[in-house]
Amino acid sequence: MRTPHSESVLSRTVRIIEAFSPDEPALTVSEIARRSGLHVATASGLVGELVAHGLLGRDTDRKVRLGVRLWELVTRASPTLSLRDTALPFMDGVHDVVGHHVQLGVLDGGEVLFLERLSAPGSVVNYTRVAGRLPLHVSSSGLVLLAHSSPDIKERALAAPLTVYTSDTPATPARLRSLLADVRLRGFAYCPGFVHEEALGIAAPVRATKGEVIAALSVIVPNDATGRAVVPVVRTAARGLSRALGG
Repeated sequence: MRTPHSESVLSRTVRIIEAFSPDEPALTVSEIARRSGLHVATASGLVGELVAHGLLGRDTDRKVRLGVRLWELVTRASPTLSLRDTALPFMDGVHDVVGHHVQLGVLDGGEVLFLERLSAPGSVVNYTRVAGRLPLHVSSSGLVLLAHSSPDIKERALAAPLTVYTSDTPATPARLRSLLADVRLRGFAYCPGFVHEEALGIAAPVRATKGEVIAALSVIVPNDATGRAVVPVVRTAARGLSRALGG
C-alpha cells in the first residue's frame, strides 16, 4: 500500500473515483482502499465526504458506487457532448444499414475511448462498451486514430508491448507500421478478427474544422465476405459527420 503523506486531497479523491470499473461498479470501502492504495480510515473519510456531496452513492448493502451528481457534472461540462450529439444521427443511419454495432471513438492517452455505441439483439460479439477502452493497435477505431496521430504518439505505440487477442492481431511493430500506412493510404481501417475471430471492425476518420482527425466512426460486423460492402457506408457517414462538424 502506498503512503502518500504529501499527496493532495484531490489526488486521493481521483484515485478513489478511478477504483470503480464497468465490471465492478459497486465496491466496499475496504475494496476502494485496496484499489486506491489508501489506508482504510483515509478512504472511509473521503468516501463519506464524496457521498455527502452526491459524487458517490451508497446502496442498501452499504456498497459504494459513482453518484448521479458526478454524472451530472461530467455531462454538463464534457467537451465530447457536442461530438456525440452531432454523430448520433449518422450512427443511426449506419446502424439501420448494418444491423450490428456502430461506435464512436476518440484518442485518449494510449487507448481508444468509446463515447457511444449502438447495438441490436443478435449482433456479432463485441468487447467494447460506452466509456470502455481498447489498445489502439487492436481495433479499427484505434488504428484510424493512431494513423492520424502525432509522430510521438505513433512511436510510443510502436515501442509498447502489443497485446495479442487472436492470431490476426498485429503483434509486431513492423506489421503495425504497415497497417498504419495502409490506413492513411486507403482512408479507412479494415480489421478482420483482430479482437475476436468472428468479428470484423471497419472504421473511418472523422475530421474537424481544420481537417484534423478528432474521432473514428466504426462498425463491428460478422467476419465474412459481406464485410467489404459495408466500407462505403462507414466512409460516407464519417464524411457526412465531418462536414457537420465543419471539417
